[in-house]
Amino acid sequence: MQAILEYLKHSGERLDSEIAAATGRSLANVRLGVIDLQSRGAVMVCRSIRYKDGKEIDGMLCRVSGYIPPAAPGRKSKARMQAKSGSTD
Repeated sequence: MQAILEYLKHSGERLDSEIAAATGRSLANVRLGVIDLQSRGAVMVCRSIRYKDGKEIDGMLCRVSGYIPPAAPGRKSKARMQAKSGSTD
């Protein structure tokens, strides 16, 4: 379960099938781990239906609860900088 939690912290919101592929675990094992993490309040889960080549794919969309990733490096927009400083030029 720790591997699932660490993967979600690094990659953000992912489908259970993507987690299984990245961690090398079976889909059933990942689903059991995610359900356990959800019961502990560590992970938020919702049902997701996607379509690929006309075929329905039913999965679980997962993300870490209460985790806010660090801001991306680089320049910030001018409007955002003005909103933080409170100035209105």
